[in-house]
Formats: sequence, C-alpha cells, structure tokens
Amino acid sequence: MDPKGVIDKILSDAQVEADKIKSDASKEQAQHQSEHNEKLAEFNKQTEVIAEKTAEEKKSHLLAAARMDVAKELLAGKRVILDKVFTDAKSQMKNLPDEEYKNIMKSLMIQAVETGDEEVIVDKNETRIDHDFIKKVNRELGPGYKGNLRLSNEKQALGAGFILRRGKINNNVSLNVLVDQAKKELEIKLSKDLFEN
Repeated sequence: MDPKGVIDKILSDAQVEADKIKSDASKEQAQHQSEHNEKLAEFNKQTEVIAEKTAEEKKSHLLAAARMDVAKELLAGKRVILDKVFTDAKSQMKNLPDEEYKNIMKSLMIQAVETGDEEVIVDKNETRIDHDFIKKVNRELGPGYKGNLRLSNEKQALGAGFILRRGKINNNVSLNVLVDQAKKELEIKLSKDLFEN
C-alpha cells in the first residue's frame, strides 16, 4: 500500500471514529438534556407547589389576622358598652327605692356573714343601712348565728353596699367590688369568645 493510501485509510478511520465520538456525544448530550429538562420540570412543579402553599399560608395568616382585628374591635366595642352598662347599674343601685335597696342589702349581708359578730362598715353617705336595719338582719340570722352584727362608726367611700369586718378580716360587699367582679367575669368570657373564634 502506498503512503497516500495509508494516510487516506488513517484519515478515513479517524473520521469514522470522530463521527462515532460525535454521535455518542450527541446522544449523551441529548440524554443529559432530557434528564435536565425532566429535573427542571420537576423543580418548576415543586416550586409552583411551594409558591401556592406559601401563598395559601400567607392568605390564611392574613385572614386570621383580619379576623383577630375584627374580634378585637368587637371586644373593644363590647367593653365600651359594658362600661356604660356597669356605670348605669351602679347609679341605678344607689337610686333604688329604699325598701328594694334594703332587701337587696339584707340578702347580701346574710349571705356574707360568717360568724354573726362582724362589724358593718358603710358608705360615708349611707342613710339606709342604719342601726334598725342591722337589728332586723340580726333577727333574721336566727339561732345558727350569734346575731351580733353591729354598725361601725367608721365609714368609707364605698358608693353603696358594706364591708363586714371581723378583726383584721374584711369581707367587702360594696357596690364597686360587686360590679367589678361581675365586669371581670364578663370580660373573661368575652376574651374567651375572642380567642375561640
């Protein structure tokens, strides 16, 4: 074989080998491109799912925050109404007809008595809870109690109602305390309603 033939043969074999390498590389590149496209599609799909989930969570958080704001405003509105109701209740209690007021106070005092020998402290302006009133309560306490309540000379700013004092122990049944207790109970209930909803 002449040198030109050998060179042509080498070139021809090299070309065949190059074409094979090029074809294999193209196939491998196509395989990689396909795998890459699949991974990219999966990534995009996952990204879309995450974005939707994030958007849904954000929407959910925004809705929850909005509901909480509305509930807080509602609670604040209820508190304003309650303040007025309790202020009116105090005023109405002070202005009850004498007999009605005395009946309520007598009932409260009988419930609040522990030993029957407490001292009864009233408001500075109280005129309805007097010595005669205390005598009637003592009679109603009956044999189970000593029936020795006594009206104190000490007076305090209670608004209405009374304090039963035995030694250093005070049982405060003043209108302010009764109304504040009722108000706290209602506010607790309103707060529970706020957080449950």
